[in-house]
Amino acid sequence: MDVAIPTADGTIGGYLTEPEHVTGPWPGVVVLHDVMGVHADVKRITDRFAAEGYLAIAPNLYSRGGFVRCIRTVFRQLLAGSGQAHDDVDAARALLTGRADCTGKVGVVGFCMGGGFALLAATREFDASAPYYGQLPDPLSILDGACPVVASFGATDRLPGMRGATAKLASTLAGYDVPHDVKEYPGAGHSFANRIAPGPLNTLAKVARFGYHHEASEDAWRRVLAFFATHLR
Repeated sequence: MDVAIPTADGTIGGYLTEPEHVTGPWPGVVVLHDVMGVHADVKRITDRFAAEGYLAIAPNLYSRGGFVRCIRTVFRQLLAGSGQAHDDVDAARALLTGRADCTGKVGVVGFCMGGGFALLAATREFDASAPYYGQLPDPLSILDGACPVVASFGATDRLPGMRGATAKLASTLAGYDVPHDVKEYPGAGHSFANRIAPGPLNTLAKVARFGYHHEASEDAWRRVLAFFATHLR
């Protein structure tokens, strides 16, 4: 269902799903969207977490203006490591922890742009983080003291900053004694866990070697669920 998420600067939109067949209280998951916003696939993933027994919410980080203007603003804040978008992620977590049917344990998962935010959110009071093909923070030292991280990358991802990201992240987390599971999937590219709707953007994405890869997506899903079961339940 659509919900309003209170923040220190008004409210933003979001999509919330509650487990139907498991008695609460439940741990929570904040699902962070890719560059396309809270589209049908993001809602599908949110629903899938709820089906696994998590109180799941996807905040709309583009709630504060037009699509193009919001993309620019949110990306600037991602690169800066601070700003309203990061506060909005925290506000989504606070909405979950403030509910009587939440255990207080909350993880964060993000895709592409949202993966970058999820990795930074590992340093911001979350209990586990699952970035998918997210940009690594600069400097990596910000991850000192991060919560446990389960990260997934595609070996054929050619976006800037993705080459070598798997090894860099794994080495950094190991150096800081952060519990982690970092994996790269051969044959999978960027957005391998997202089903992009048919249309011009989907065609362009395939030319750029983006696209859904079922085997990699399902393996990453199993890893994330196992990791979250360990650190959120």
